[in-house]
Amino acid sequence: MRILYVSQYFPPEMGAPAARVSELSSRWAAQGHEVCVLTGFPNHPTGVVPAEYRGKVLETETWQGVDVVRSYVYATPNKGFAKRVLGFLSFALSSLTLGAFARPARGVDVVVATSPQFFCAVAGYLISWMKRVPFVLEIRDLWPESIVALGVLREGSPITRMLQAIELFLYRRADLLVSVTDSYLRTWEAQGIDPSKMRVVKNGVDLDFFQPGDRDDPLREELGLGDAFVVSYIGTHGMAQGVTTLVEAADLLRDDPDVRFLLVGEGAGKAEAVALARERGLSSVVFLSQQPRSRIPALLAISDLVSVPLRRKELFTRVIPSKIFEIMAAERPILLGVEGEAAGIVEAAGAGYPVTPEDPQAIAERIREIRRAPDAARARGVAGRAYVRREFDRDALALRYLGYLEELVG
Repeated sequence: MRILYVSQYFPPEMGAPAARVSELSSRWAAQGHEVCVLTGFPNHPTGVVPAEYRGKVLETETWQGVDVVRSYVYATPNKGFAKRVLGFLSFALSSLTLGAFARPARGVDVVVATSPQFFCAVAGYLISWMKRVPFVLEIRDLWPESIVALGVLREGSPITRMLQAIELFLYRRADLLVSVTDSYLRTWEAQGIDPSKMRVVKNGVDLDFFQPGDRDDPLREELGLGDAFVVSYIGTHGMAQGVTTLVEAADLLRDDPDVRFLLVGEGAGKAEAVALARERGLSSVVFLSQQPRSRIPALLAISDLVSVPLRRKELFTRVIPSKIFEIMAAERPILLGVEGEAAGIVEAAGAGYPVTPEDPQAIAERIREIRRAPDAARARGVAGRAYVRREFDRDALALRYLGYLEELVG
């Protein structure tokens, strides 16, 4: 089978979309299928294109047995709505007019497009229409519902209504709809979408890459953390995460010099978090820029507790942050500021501690509680890895997804 996977994000970019697409596609290729990923030139989330890719509009390469076609994208940081939309549109247009005609993208049997954003999904649908092959739409976040919930767009505005129309059009035209959560299926059914074409393939984790590591890794000394109790957050500092809540919790714990917060990543909300820490005079908060994926296991290893925060929105009760699987695989307990389906997974695993989203007082109190029972925290970390080994091994999930594609194409 020849599979074309359309995704704006791919390594060396960081984040859940790039990880999901790269890990699934490489496993499909390892099963003997010909896989081509149609993507953009790397620039997320800083907006900076690596030197080796600058000035190019189309390039092909090979990555772990996968053919990769990169087409032009307007590079912009992960902030500012108008510029980000231009970036989305530029990739959709270039993938449709340039990338889809590159040699590795020809003669495919199925097109899989991953969203958000929906402009990428539209390009995937049009490519499948041109090539007369089935169209698979993979939904990782609900657009435009998520950007309305975050206040970026107003409910009922012309732009919102246009995006909602695109959303329903794509749902109806897809031959297969793949969700990363169970909750999305109920949303689609309420929108009148045929349940028979819905499937769930949740995010998982590469258990060989994310393994338990040494808490006393030299990285601790490099970052000036010593033997402190380290509460980390590793990921996008965006509008959805509300990272300032962790800074406010650090302020409440300033009387305990042995608690340090390590915040790793970039995004639209980072400047606010840095400014707040500076304003409060918090030397206990250490900010680190986005790190290569190869360094994430070590960052998890030096952490005593890993936070997964989201803002308190009804929408986020239906999402599952993929980083929870990586944290569990690393045998680290989770401080989970997310309600709903994600909380159900962490609770079933016995892998962490729930806390009310956007509540710094609750976070501070929970950290004090965890510090009083270190053996229990370590046990939750061990339980987490055992759980993801059973339920969220990326190898098994890739085979399940592949079975759906074979059934569709066959």
